[in-house]
Amino acid sequence: MSERIAVLSGGSSLEHNVSLRSGAHAQDALRRLGHETIAIDPGPELVAQLLDQAPDAAFVALHGGDGEDGTIQELLEAIELPYTGSGPAACMRCADKALAKYLMREAGIPTPAFRAFREAAVKALGAGAALARVEQALSFPLVVKPASGGSALGIKFAHSSEELPGAMVGAFSYARKILIERYVPGRDLAVSVLDATDAEQPAGEPFALPVVEAIPREEEFYNYESRYEIGMTTFVCPAELDAQTTARAQQLAVQVYRLLGCHGVARVDLMLDGATGELTVLEANAVPGLTETSLLPLAADAGGIGFEELVARVLASAHTR
Repeated sequence: MSERIAVLSGGSSLEHNVSLRSGAHAQDALRRLGHETIAIDPGPELVAQLLDQAPDAAFVALHGGDGEDGTIQELLEAIELPYTGSGPAACMRCADKALAKYLMREAGIPTPAFRAFREAAVKALGAGAALARVEQALSFPLVVKPASGGSALGIKFAHSSEELPGAMVGAFSYARKILIERYVPGRDLAVSVLDATDAEQPAGEPFALPVVEAIPREEEFYNYESRYEIGMTTFVCPAELDAQTTARAQQLAVQVYRLLGCHGVARVDLMLDGATGELTVLEANAVPGLTETSLLPLAADAGGIGFEELVARVLASAHTR
């Protein structure tokens, strides 16, 4: 059935340009599927635009900020407009990496050891005095990252006590809460999860797509440039893993998807420890990218799901909430 779809992309986050690329790719696919599309870069007139244009559904292709932290989803629910992907609560859980890791830890899902710090606690409560204990508990090197946002923006490495304060300042420039996390040397893996359709059994149940491994060619880790500049990263899908490790990675991804309450689609990022073979979950992304270098379309293709079918499945999630 042909629908009138508002494609929301761009937004005010640092991932604006990447989001526009995701939105453009989704919009092209929606048109090929026979839908009428309206491209909207959300701003102060968003709600008025949506009410005026009266679409049948909103396709959310917003990365970071309002698009992933539940803000847009709350507005769409307020005007009773169906929308793709996860609801406000799940978006909040995924967007707050510290909250997601606390929930994973409580559920027994392996995630690298970490400590969370708020900027206000450092400034007003003397949290800096706890760093020696943190260093002792986690040991160097440490990964310091903003507790919100995506695309590896703001991630810093600290190899010593002298480097840690600077890494924290760098991460605080992206968010008011940061994570200091145990570094896991090994392989970057990603597992995308979709909800089954009515033609599949059991309908509505989440299932994992093939595992993707991202191998940066030049950078120290899978950073922003490695993610979005063509040729900067080698992607292997299905990842070259033994059957047991593949099954375990997919199982963990579905567990995290359910734990955080995701709907329609999500991507779960993991590390495979090169020394121990242990899998640990880093985070979940409620609005995975749809660009030419994004991992979700690559995994879907490896699983026999073309890009148009993938977009159709994501669109269907607007009507199965």
